Amino acid sequence: MSLATAAAAAEALPSAQRRLLATAGVWIILIAAPFWMPLVGGYTDLGTRVIVLGLAAMSLNFLLGYTGMMSFGHAAYFGLGVYGAGLILKDVTASTPLALVAGTLLGGIAGVVFGRLIARTRGVAFAMITIAFQQILYYVAYKWNGVTGGFDGLRGFVRQPIHLGPLVLNIRSNDLVFYYFVLAIFALAVGAMGLILRSPFGRTLLAVRENQRRARFLGIDVNRHVWLSFSVSAFFIAIAGALYALLNNFADPSSMYYVLSGQFVIMAVMGGMRTFWGPLLGAAVFVVLQNYFSSITLNWLFFVGLLFVLVVMFFPRGLLGIFQRRRAA
Repeated sequence: MSLATAAAAAEALPSAQRRLLATAGVWIILIAAPFWMPLVGGYTDLGTRVIVLGLAAMSLNFLLGYTGMMSFGHAAYFGLGVYGAGLILKDVTASTPLALVAGTLLGGIAGVVFGRLIARTRGVAFAMITIAFQQILYYVAYKWNGVTGGFDGLRGFVRQPIHLGPLVLNIRSNDLVFYYFVLAIFALAVGAMGLILRSPFGRTLLAVRENQRRARFLGIDVNRHVWLSFSVSAFFIAIAGALYALLNNFADPSSMYYVLSGQFVIMAVMGGMRTFWGPLLGAAVFVVLQNYFSSITLNWLFFVGLLFVLVVMFFPRGLLGIFQRRRAA
């Protein structure tokens, strides 16, 4: 028994080392991004946008890739995070931390409420109801001119420096400081996400994804786990929305439109929806292609869509799945 255990441990060690090296590589790339991006034609704000949208795609993937439930309405909770942060900065107090908390709570609590109503449905019905709730919130934001600014959006707020005793983080006018501030929030969010997915609850979500009927036979309350997964996913994507408000110093109804939900799905699937870091890679590819082709043509989405179709056809596991397949071979 001891020899078998030792052999199994020895066999598992290289895999653990590969995961550790891959994770370290991701963080090295992200930490050094402001210094190497200008060398390839990028800029700091572009890296910040990748991190924010990458967090949004990873949040959706918590529900899509790890629970197996498709949502085309997650931009609703992203948009609520945007408006929550913007309204605090504009109408309540010039506090960036309070804006982040407010945006996260607004989007997350809405996800808890709507998720409770959605969790009993499955398949196409689940996806369509998520769109329905999203469109309700979208039209509220579009028509409520006195609060949201309506079609013109919410203006008149700007992210504020953060005072930590004698230390001041000038995230208002220093793009580099703001990048690392967003990266720190991203690190906390994905760290929490990783802990949840490695917990017994996270393993149960995989069981629900693989076979819901068998999960019920094992005594798992599938509806409850779908609801909890939806709620957690909404909280994480609301964090991304609040950061997006700070990035743009602006909020408008397009931040909760169904087109943006579709873009989150594209990012997750293109990068690899059954991998942890795949959606971040998908977001990076999407944002870079959008930035490049939108400077050439208004039909930039055609090129992104073409790449998405090619990835789905030839690499069904996503871009990150290419490396996993080579490693398995």
